[in-house]
Amino acid sequence: MAKTRKRYSREFKLEALQLLESSGKSKSRIERDLGLGKGILSRWQKELATEGQHAFPGHGRLTPEQGRIRELERENTILRQERDILKKAVSIFSRPNR
Repeated sequence: MAKTRKRYSREFKLEALQLLESSGKSKSRIERDLGLGKGILSRWQKELATEGQHAFPGHGRLTPEQGRIRELERENTILRQERDILKKAVSIFSRPNR
């Protein structure tokens, strides 16, 4: 049977990190008390440090940078399709008449 993955909200993650800062407890103790896996708090700390305000965007949400990349990839795909259509049209119309 496959395990379902637990998902935690942004608020829960921030509160857990705040608890780590304010209490004198160790990471492993807090992880055990909250029912988290080993090393989760460390991963959340790193993500918060690197991403700042954009950390923990949630399921399906993208950071502004990721959204921009996705938009540019879509545009790139459309431009490639248009280019390929034009190549085919040129080859069709440049054939000599029989």
